[in-house]
Amino acid sequence: MKGLILSGGAGTRLRPITHTSAKQLVPIANKPILFYGIEDLAAAGIRDIAIIVGDTRDEIIAAVGDGSRFGVHVTYIPQEAPLGLAHCVLIAADFLGDDDFVMYLGDNMLEQGLTEFVEKFEADRARSSQTLQLADAHRPPVAQILLAHVPNPMSFGVAQIDDNGEVVKLVEKPEFPPSDLALVGVYLFDKTINLAVRSIEPSPRGELEITDAIQWLIDEGYRVRHEVLVGWWIDTGKKDPLLECNRLVLDTLTPKNEGIVDETSVVEGRVVIEPGATLVNSRVRGPAVIGAGTRLVNSYVGPYSSIAAGCEIIDSELDHSVVLERSRLIGIARITDSLVGRDVEVTHSESRPRAMRLMLGDHSRIELE
Repeated sequence: MKGLILSGGAGTRLRPITHTSAKQLVPIANKPILFYGIEDLAAAGIRDIAIIVGDTRDEIIAAVGDGSRFGVHVTYIPQEAPLGLAHCVLIAADFLGDDDFVMYLGDNMLEQGLTEFVEKFEADRARSSQTLQLADAHRPPVAQILLAHVPNPMSFGVAQIDDNGEVVKLVEKPEFPPSDLALVGVYLFDKTINLAVRSIEPSPRGELEITDAIQWLIDEGYRVRHEVLVGWWIDTGKKDPLLECNRLVLDTLTPKNEGIVDETSVVEGRVVIEPGATLVNSRVRGPAVIGAGTRLVNSYVGPYSSIAAGCEIIDSELDHSVVLERSRLIGIARITDSLVGRDVEVTHSESRPRAMRLMLGDHSRIELE
């Protein structure tokens, strides 16, 4: 089985961060989102992975390399324009061949691993094939989708399940949803999907939709198996879901201190202090992670915060925030629920507000009144 990770999107919902950076490389607990997907595929035994890349291809290639650090081999496939998820399958045809594969959206995060998801698909196909030798009572699945109960199904692709527990219809962002089961950004396909993506037409927005391709499979009499997600699923394409994902991952931290903490500093709870980080007269209350080489001086970092490498936090307070590499916060009374880009500098003037909500792009400089 192979893996296909989609990382070609422009990330418009995370601008201005994504004006200068790939959305799939925004860190969760100081690790790029994309890396979690690669690690999930590797843990499921998938060693041959292709990554679809777009305008940010150079940055993604530089970060991931040949995949050896993850125990996999990575091939890069350029997508010249965002023409849909099914288009990604189309342009990956040479890489995929006739193999089964997992398709994984590079900006999605799952609590549930992929191992059981893959094993159930393969077991069902094997069991169905054996049954078919005796009677045509149970068709082997050619695809498997992952579904999650959501409170706002009108915002997603939604699956309709019949009384026999089979997927019979997929509807994209329906006004009247047939269920509350939304499609999660993980799919399993056999080679039949290659025929499906060649048989559909672009949607009104000019894209080849994967929901249309899966619906084609259903309409042609193929079986599409489904699993309902265990645990959380977050599309990290917006600031608040990204911060929520950071919170959920930080809750799993194992405390570790590889930095320098002076005698006037306090570290409480689940905190990871990476090599070369320094705390001077500061307090860190976990769960939190302090990146390599970062300096905290006379500052407080509260729960659910990730401070990346090479940052400087002086006379400042923050919590429930993500700060990217080499940024500086100086004299800031309190930052909360914020995403701060790379090489940002936030300084303070005379007046001090009690709290701020920020989303700052890379290389920003602001002075707060």
